[in-house]
Amino acid sequence: MAEAQRGGIGAAIAAAEAKSRRSLLRNHGGGHAPVSFLELFFDLVFVFAITQLSHFLKDHLTWLGFAQALVLFLAVWWAWMYTTWATNWADPERFEIRVMLLGLMALSLLMAVALPYGFSKYAWLFAASYVLLQLGRTVFMSFVLYREQQTNARNMMRIAVWFCFAAPFWLIGVLRPEEERLAWWLLAVVIEYLGPITLFPVPGLGRSKASDWDISGSHMAERCGLFIIIALGEGIIITGATFADAPMESGRVLAFALAFLSSVLMWWLYFDLGQKRGSEHISENAEVGRVARNAYTYLHMPIVLGIVIFAVADAKLLDNWSKPADGKLALVMCGGGVLFLVGLGLFKRNSNPLGNFPLSHLIGTLLFVGLGYAAWQGLLTTLQVGGLGVAAFAVVSGWEWVSYHGGWKERIDDTIAWFRLARQY
Repeated sequence: MAEAQRGGIGAAIAAAEAKSRRSLLRNHGGGHAPVSFLELFFDLVFVFAITQLSHFLKDHLTWLGFAQALVLFLAVWWAWMYTTWATNWADPERFEIRVMLLGLMALSLLMAVALPYGFSKYAWLFAASYVLLQLGRTVFMSFVLYREQQTNARNMMRIAVWFCFAAPFWLIGVLRPEEERLAWWLLAVVIEYLGPITLFPVPGLGRSKASDWDISGSHMAERCGLFIIIALGEGIIITGATFADAPMESGRVLAFALAFLSSVLMWWLYFDLGQKRGSEHISENAEVGRVARNAYTYLHMPIVLGIVIFAVADAKLLDNWSKPADGKLALVMCGGGVLFLVGLGLFKRNSNPLGNFPLSHLIGTLLFVGLGYAAWQGLLTTLQVGGLGVAAFAVVSGWEWVSYHGGWKERIDDTIAWFRLARQY
């Protein structure tokens, strides 16, 4: 009897191990899923894509250019984000998943190559690469999930239907004249972004439930944090390349220092408190899928876009450091700063037990609005705008650091004690 029981247990273990060997999924059970080297390799394409986007915006600083850059950014973000969701479930160590990711990487590279000409001669390449990437990955993941997680497989089928619904508008935009393309592509983007909000309703397949999205919260938080690094790194690249291509005059050296400091302070504001709290919040939350959708899929968009726009401002700061500030500098620097702080404040509010928008971020947003108005009126030089932009970020980061690392009272008491000690000597 005991031998039969041991045989039964052994058979069950052997069957479980065999299933695990055949599985293409991480099977993390909602726990931690480490970011793989292949995912980091995949991200390299998006370093290039963000750089291309910044160059596009820098060369098209008009209202139409902003609108076109926004549509291109939303497509790039959606391509990366849906792949992040896919690799949260799929195991990058399996051969089939590696082939999928490398294929997606190739399509993403084609997208990035076409991006500066997405509304002109390479519109067909951008749209075709994007549609094939989204549909191909989603259909493939439907088959991968169907064997073991049929609920998530049905979710993927619903997502595929929504991408099929949006795809004709991407392709129609390619065939229409350039002046009409923005409207068609904007319609496609709106359809795709409404999908997660409405939980992908599809006749015959029903509607998804956020509770079905049993992802690894720590993996999602880490992946989005890495994309913030990508965006900040792109700003560093632009700053360094622009500085290296011109004489090192004292004013340009100051502009370089200001551009670098702005990147440092944006890094500090996100990673000192926001990333840590956000990771803990999503990892411990019972509705991890809903948090991933709201806090990471959507609320990270303005954060990343703000960084990208601010990088354009840093390039203009280095190019025009000796000139009076103009409306374009005011728009990209202050618009980027406002987008970043508002997006980051909403993200931090999501993980705040009290649900409050950080007062420091509200004050910083108002400082950038005031700075933008003064720069738009021609009251400041380019270097003054750059310096005051850094000062606004410094106020927010200093306020938050003191508030969450001991409080104001402790800092005042420490300062008084230091002066008393100094007087003794």
